[in-house]
Formats: sequence, C-alpha cells, structure tokens
Amino acid sequence: MSEEQKQAENRARPTTEEFRGFVREDWAERRPQATEQAASAPYAAQRRALVSAAFPKQRLIVPAGGLKMRSNDTDYVFRPHSAFAHLTGLGADREPDAVLVLEPTDDGHEAILYFRPLGERDSDDFFADARYGEFWVGARPSLADIELELGLAARHIDEFEAAAAKDAGEVTVRLVRDADRELTARLDAARVDNGAEQDSLVEQDDALAHALSLQRMVKDEYEIEQMREAVAATHVGFEAVIAELEQAVALGRGERWIEGVFGLHARHQGNGVGYDSICAAGDHANTLHWIRNTGDVTDGELVLLDAGVEVDALYTADITRTLPVSGTFTEAQREVYDAVYAAQEAGIAAAKPGAKFSDIHAAAIRVVAEHLHAWGLLPEGVSVDDTLDTEHGQYHRRWMVHGTSHHLGIDVHDCALATRSEYMDAELKEGMVLTVEPGLYFKADDLKVPERFRGIGVRIEDDIVITADGCENLSAAMPRTSAEVEAWIADVREENA
Repeated sequence: MSEEQKQAENRARPTTEEFRGFVREDWAERRPQATEQAASAPYAAQRRALVSAAFPKQRLIVPAGGLKMRSNDTDYVFRPHSAFAHLTGLGADREPDAVLVLEPTDDGHEAILYFRPLGERDSDDFFADARYGEFWVGARPSLADIELELGLAARHIDEFEAAAAKDAGEVTVRLVRDADRELTARLDAARVDNGAEQDSLVEQDDALAHALSLQRMVKDEYEIEQMREAVAATHVGFEAVIAELEQAVALGRGERWIEGVFGLHARHQGNGVGYDSICAAGDHANTLHWIRNTGDVTDGELVLLDAGVEVDALYTADITRTLPVSGTFTEAQREVYDAVYAAQEAGIAAAKPGAKFSDIHAAAIRVVAEHLHAWGLLPEGVSVDDTLDTEHGQYHRRWMVHGTSHHLGIDVHDCALATRSEYMDAELKEGMVLTVEPGLYFKADDLKVPERFRGIGVRIEDDIVITADGCENLSAAMPRTSAEVEAWIADVREENA
C-alpha cells in the first residue's frame, strides 16, 4: 500500500460545513474518461488466460504497488509493478494501490481489478485529500471506465480484503510478493491463520512470480509494436542530444546537459526514461553504470550515451551510441570503435531462431578477444581460444566485463526471474526482444593498454527482435559504423544550424 504521509499541523486549514456545502454545489455532469476499449486490453486478456491455465482453481493476486514518499508530503511518480502492467494493460502512472485478482471459477478465472475509483463530489476524496483528491491530482477513472477500458470486472479497493479472505483455508492463494510488501505481510498472516506454513507460502508465491516473468520472454504483436515506438522515440532523443553537443561543451557540466536534453524528449515522446541515462564523456565511459553524469564534455573526446525512452505502456528501448564530440573520430578512437562494431555485427548475426541465447555473447566476445590478441593485450602465450576458456582463461574480461545481451520489454532487464537454463542456455524463439551491446573499456590509468587507447570507452547497443529466419534490428535507422556516425553528426548539425 502507499507509504503514509504524515500531515504537518501547520498545513491544516479550518473548514466549515457551510464551506463544504458550497464546494459540493453546481458542477457540470462528469464525462466518461474511457470511450472505448484500450488497444492493450485483448492482449492482456490473452496473457491472463495463459496464467489461468497454469494455476487452475487458485486465487492469484497481483498488486500494482503503492505510492512511495519522496519527502514530507511529496511522492515519487508512480509506476505500477511490471507483472500488474503486463496482465492489465495499464501503464504510465496508473493505478496506485490497485490489485488484480484472478478469481477461480469452474472454467478458469474471472479477472477483477480492485482500485480506488473516482470519488463523489460530496466526499473528502474530491476536495480535501491532497494525495488522491480530484482537486489536487486530477480525476481518477470510475468503475465503469475501467471495465470499458480493460474489459474486466472492476470493484472498489475497499472490497478487496474480504474478497481475498473468501473461502479461506479452502482455496490456494498466490500473490506477487514484491509488488506490495505491506499487503504481502497482511495476506501472509491471514494465510498462516488458516493453516498454511510460512515457508510454503514463499515457495508457492515465488512460483507465480517466476511464471509471470518467464511469460514475458516471447512478445506478442502489441508488445513488439510498443518496442518499435520506444525505439523511434529514442532515436528522436539521440538526435536532440547530437544537436546540443556543442552546447554541452560550452556550458560546462555537459553530461548533465545531455541527460536533461534526452530526458526532455523522453518525457515528451513517451512516459519518460526507461532507466537512468548513462551520459559518460571521456574516461567516464569506462565506468559501466556511470549515472552521476556530473562531468564536463570536452571537444576531441568521445561521449557514450546509453539511454532509452519508455512509452506510456511502459515498454522501453535500450540503445547506446558512442559519439565523437568534435564530429570526427581520432585514429585511435576509430580503431577501438570499429573493433566493437565488428563484435556487434557478429553478435547480431548469431541471433536467430534455434540458436542459444548465449551464442550471441559467444560470437561477439570472440571478435573482442581477437582484437585484444592482435593488439598484444592478452598475456604472453595466451591465444584467443585460451582466453575464451571459461575455466582457465577470461583475460579479455579486464576490458569487457559484461554480457553482450539481455531480454528487453516492460523492464529494461526483462524476465529477470528466469532460471539460467531458461535464459542463458535457452533457445531463441521468434518474438523475443533482445539487446546486442558489446564494448571495450580502456581506463585512463590502465597501464596494460597502449597509451593511445587509454581513456577510450566504446559501447554500441541495438534492440533486436527474433524473426522466423533471423532477427530484425529495431534501431537500424540509427547509424552504427564509424563513418555513418560521423555523417549523422554532420547532418544533424547542418539541419540545426
């Protein structure tokens, strides 16, 4: 449930019954917020049907989660739990404290959404509640709005506790535990009171969470279209950053300028950024998760931008481009960049139905190892095959420590609860959406690399969907080769001159 906001005494306002009556009077009739079913609704229904078939005769509870307090009486922007979004079709900032229940029936499950509906105008919900009130945060949907929009039954959240306890001890109840820990604690206590063992509750709930995570591995038609939109919006954001590179140099603290420019377009094009943007200039690119973004952007250096727009349906892109700030790579920068590009090409070529997920990394990392070997960076006597030996080698990981790929969707690292055999060792299937993102990272103080490479960090990342006969690069419109990137920067600057 939403974290409690303590109300400061100094914020209290005296309110008379006469004033309350005045506020309630003379309002036009409300218009429905939903006029047709959402495009996501039939796909969400199909997903719920798969979950229903996997857990027959069991009550399944999937909370959205609650509001998290940022400070005093302000909350962070709400984002529903990914499993809730996937099974309802709701995205953006909807609906805090809601709970989806799949109630068992003789022939499957009935989907019921318990939430806080639009308050009547004679209630405190309308005027006096600064956290939920219509005057303060806008109108919420009605029960009828949700039923039309999502194609499921809707109930007031006040009815949830009784519904969850119905036939206690007779029906197995599973819930997504990490979505709402306060609610989980209450439901655990109730289930234990009805004879369940606490350890068994965790085990059976984890099985539900695992199933919901695994279900997202193969995307449906709607999800792939959302990914296309996320990538297209991200393309817009990257070109906006390119147009502002000279400003980022001139103003100082340019990484923050880049972060702000991309964030502006992410918020305008979609729901916002899908994850904290990495805006890493110069040697900061060699810190894999550099999200402080406090550094200057200097002419002659590279800037690594790893960023993605999350659309309103919560599907996010995850794209990286490494850009020469001046518009042209130096000889050493191009040498490293071209090596990473060759590795990415090998990884993309390995992404096809029937191959293993791990084949993508194996193909890309071999190319990385070959370049490191050719540059003389591997220990004396260590061959490419030697370093790729997982038991006795791995010397190349000094300069590329991360994996080359991950699943992508509602979460930037999607399907995270899948087991290793279901993820790393699994067969690629049509409809899977993945990243391919090799890199090379030569820290400025790394004395094992030639001086010309020190301080250069390069990563190239694209989002692909596995097709019937290979894969499609969803972000192919964003230039990748060193020559194409230089031309891209020149074109954007000319258009914005």
